[in-house]
Amino acid sequence: MAILILGLVLFLGVHSTRILAPGLRDGAVRSMGLMRWKGLYSLISLVGFVLIIWGYGEARYTPTWVWLSPDWTRHITALLLIPAFILVAGTYVPGTHMKARLGHPMALGVKVWAFAHLLSNGTLADILLFGSFLAWAILYYAIARRRDRAEGVTYKAISVQRDLIAVVIGLALYAAFAVVLHKWLIGVAPFG
Repeated sequence: MAILILGLVLFLGVHSTRILAPGLRDGAVRSMGLMRWKGLYSLISLVGFVLIIWGYGEARYTPTWVWLSPDWTRHITALLLIPAFILVAGTYVPGTHMKARLGHPMALGVKVWAFAHLLSNGTLADILLFGSFLAWAILYYAIARRRDRAEGVTYKAISVQRDLIAVVIGLALYAAFAVVLHKWLIGVAPFG
């Protein structure tokens, strides 16, 4: 469990610098340059991500059950992941109405993803993993939206076609994860 916690601290910690310590990020960029900061940020993120996967995998061998979710919660999780994938895709397709209206659809997608997984997974490792991501996404979204309002940041929508592209990409990613990638990466077949 310690490896999982260390991974979460590294991954979510580095992803929180801009919202919790913007001066730290700005100072690091000034002293080491933007590209070196991005390299360090990416390295810490990658190490954290690998530790999360390793720690979560290890914790699954000897699970500590906090609750047993009914089987039907897996169906709710599967349904909730559709908008989660679409929101994440909407982050990377420029000019979507999703981005214009929501500001930070990635954080909302992470919220939905984490909440959905908490519904159908009840081990201590699940609560640590998905609960940490849910708490981070809630905090990140609130602070990022407040910062956008304070700085007068707005996001411009270009066309509905951009949103349709995001929906198609999100659905394709969802299908890929549901059918192949979740089993291959996590070891659990969502519909198996």
